Amino acid sequence: MAKAIKKQALGRGLSALLKDDTQDIMSVKDKNADKLIGNIIEVELEAITENPFQPRTNFNEEALRELASSISELGVIQPITVRKLEGNQFQLVSGERRFRASKLIGLKTIPAYIRIANDQEMLEMALVENIQRSDLDPIEIALSYQQLIDEVKLTQEELSRRVGKNRSTVANFLRLLKLDPIIQTGIRDGFLSMGHGRALINISDPEKQLEIYENILKNKLSVRQTEQLVKKFKENGSIETKTPVAKEIPKFIKKHLKDINSFFGHKIDVKVSGKDKGKIIIPFHSEEDFLRIKKLLE
Repeated sequence: MAKAIKKQALGRGLSALLKDDTQDIMSVKDKNADKLIGNIIEVELEAITENPFQPRTNFNEEALRELASSISELGVIQPITVRKLEGNQFQLVSGERRFRASKLIGLKTIPAYIRIANDQEMLEMALVENIQRSDLDPIEIALSYQQLIDEVKLTQEELSRRVGKNRSTVANFLRLLKLDPIIQTGIRDGFLSMGHGRALINISDPEKQLEIYENILKNKLSVRQTEQLVKKFKENGSIETKTPVAKEIPKFIKKHLKDINSFFGHKIDVKVSGKDKGKIIIPFHSEEDFLRIKKLLE
């Protein structure tokens, strides 16, 4: 506990700079900016506003409570990042889970790295840092990529370098946004994987996408099965899944089946796989039963 308190005490002397009304540091060129920017300062939670560019929209309440319990015991191990606004006000760049958990247990201050950035830089920092460090779902990642392309004016090539991913990986995430919104929600809620989504993208008709989506949920299809279903649809326009019809047992087997059942003392299962071909399955119900059947076959 002592170690945690010491860590949270970092930057308390520098905090006085934030309360100096005669000098508001808003630029790296301002006096004493080097003492503030890039340093860890204890910042009042009430002085921090949430990040409007936060890509995460779903926060697991149980996970937040667990984090809050950890912070209560050990303190905030990793500082959040904020950008300096006018006066003693800040805007969250990254660390929203730590920020929310700290508020949850009633902390008054939180250690924070201080940054200065304009709105576009703020957007880029927030999106890139959250993409790299948070367990966002595939749709949240795709939306963040698209936001970087639209608002920061990045090409896919530039975006792939910023987030440290292959261009093909970036493109695969972005393609998920072509899915019907209902399917996107299914991915966000964990009903489908990104692999399912990538298979469904190959169907351009939104109605057919939804039909296959319902089929996936109803029959609990794997990604491989979904890919096969999509392939079948593209080949013949059908997405019906028919249960294989068991082949009829030939007459020459039926004629002698009763005798075989009587010999083994069990109902014998016969599987027909082709013309005059198949398998005889002999069930057993205990070790003694198995040894009895073995003796019959000797």
